[in-house]
Amino acid sequence: MSFMSEFKQFAVKGNAMDLAVGVIIGAAFGKIVDSVVNDLVMPIIGALSGGLDFTNLFIALGSVPEGVGATLAEVKKAGVPVFAYGSFLTILLNFIILAFIVFLLVRQMNRLKQAEAPAAPPATPEDVVLLREIRDSLRK
Repeated sequence: MSFMSEFKQFAVKGNAMDLAVGVIIGAAFGKIVDSVVNDLVMPIIGALSGGLDFTNLFIALGSVPEGVGATLAEVKKAGVPVFAYGSFLTILLNFIILAFIVFLLVRQMNRLKQAEAPAAPPATPEDVVLLREIRDSLRK
């Protein structure tokens, strides 16, 4: 089988197309969650914590030159290595929200699958059960 025909066979499989659609939707959904965290959740948390801006929480790992501002962007621009734990907290919150939403989606899908599951097989008719009991007693 040639390389191109093998690739064509792979590309047109249903699973590969489903995966591609899932990745595209996931990337778009990730941007929505980023916006929710950065534009809605973090400002509320900042307001509740007295105006704390999580993006500017960092520890400078070197000496900060005189005249450099106290924001993360300015310290990074000055070339000082930083431990930016505020950015990490924001991304961690982003992940937790995304994981929770995925959990809810999977949970709902499992419920829908259970609702669609075929019903239990019908009970065995009483006369068949009786005949089986007679057969089993005759074997003894």
